[in-house]
Amino acid sequence: QVQLVESGGGLVQAGDSLRLSCAASERTFSRHDMGWYRQAPGKEREFVAAISWSGGSTYYADSVKGRFTISRDGAKNTVYLQMNSLKPEDTAIYYCNAADTGVWGQGTQVTVSS
Repeated sequence: QVQLVESGGGLVQAGDSLRLSCAASERTFSRHDMGWYRQAPGKEREFVAAISWSGGSTYYADSVKGRFTISRDGAKNTVYLQMNSLKPEDTAIYYCNAADTGVWGQGTQVTVSS
């Protein structure tokens, strides 16, 4: 079955950078809009960033605009989230999603200490 697998999370200090990866198990997911979401304990899952299937359009939550960059490599069936200037409020489990499929990854933990 189709799967999304996130990786790249970890424990870092404020101001550090991380790059998250989301690998899809099937090439057909290269034709879906892809998004990154995050969820902190006791909070609802929130939108972080999205990219169109062609890679021509990107969207960001105001809280991460200017610090995070979403990109995709269709040949590798992989979506990336480059996170710079990390803040403690970025601490959450980060998930990737393929639009209109109901498919989510298992999540990767990002913890930012001050």
